[in-house]
Amino acid sequence: MNKWIIYASALGLISGFCDAEAAEKLHLDVASTRHLELPTLETGNASPGKKAAVTPPEHAGSTVFHTLYLPENWNPDWQKTGERLPIIFEYAGNYHPPTGSTGEPEDAALGYGLSGGKYIWVSLPFVSDDHQDNAIKWWGDLDATVEYAKVNVPRIIETYGGDPNAVFLCGFSRGSIAVNYIGLHDDEIAALWSGFITHDHFDGAKAGGGWGSPLAGYQAVASNRLMRVAGRPYMVGSNGASKQIRAFIDSAQTVQTNFYFHAVGINSIFPEGFPNDIAAHAHTDRWLTRPSVYRQNAWEWMNGVINRD
Repeated sequence: MNKWIIYASALGLISGFCDAEAAEKLHLDVASTRHLELPTLETGNASPGKKAAVTPPEHAGSTVFHTLYLPENWNPDWQKTGERLPIIFEYAGNYHPPTGSTGEPEDAALGYGLSGGKYIWVSLPFVSDDHQDNAIKWWGDLDATVEYAKVNVPRIIETYGGDPNAVFLCGFSRGSIAVNYIGLHDDEIAALWSGFITHDHFDGAKAGGGWGSPLAGYQAVASNRLMRVAGRPYMVGSNGASKQIRAFIDSAQTVQTNFYFHAVGINSIFPEGFPNDIAAHAHTDRWLTRPSVYRQNAWEWMNGVINRD
């Protein structure tokens, strides 16, 4: 039996993904030559094809928020039809002007690209130390950031008809580290996800940003977090091959048959160089907006996970 099924059963969850008919509807066309246009943040509530900012009741009166995108194929009558959709949650990179990263949930792009705009897509915040804003650098209040996900991920799934058995967590740069650092912080939050995707950086691979030192101690606790993956599908992406990331995962002695290492040739996707009209730098979460063999590979992996028994 798959290790995630065992893990989920122990925590009282239901395993499995979408049924065959639903999966076919959500199939990502790997041969598509379509250029994706990222949805912009709009005022008001989310609706099909629209991305909106949401401040949950626990943070009323603050400027803490997550973004919510409902795909054009989202059915507002999902409770009557039972038509649930896969849902992808994301953590954004740090504020870093040289790479065009604002650090805000509204400017994340990886989750939209990975789902081709067909899944419900949510960009989660890092809650600031004073709980009044989104932290645009690093973790803010770690406990508050973890709690935000624990409270809001199940709420969003149940409010908008996300499939609780097809819940992805992804992230770029800081967000890539956060997939494990936040998303696998403890057993409770780790149980929320069905699959994981990172791009550029990885929890435990190296120290940085004034944290993660001494490295040996950091890697020991990062290895413990990594074990909470428990056999679930995991795509590890990077701009080119990353021996450092792979070496760390090897050293953690975790079962690796569930890991797909995805080396992305960013420069071949953007042959005109940087900056360009899509990305400011090769360290980018926007590479999936253009058709390429790397997007094909990523979408094939996503399709495989959705169709998994």
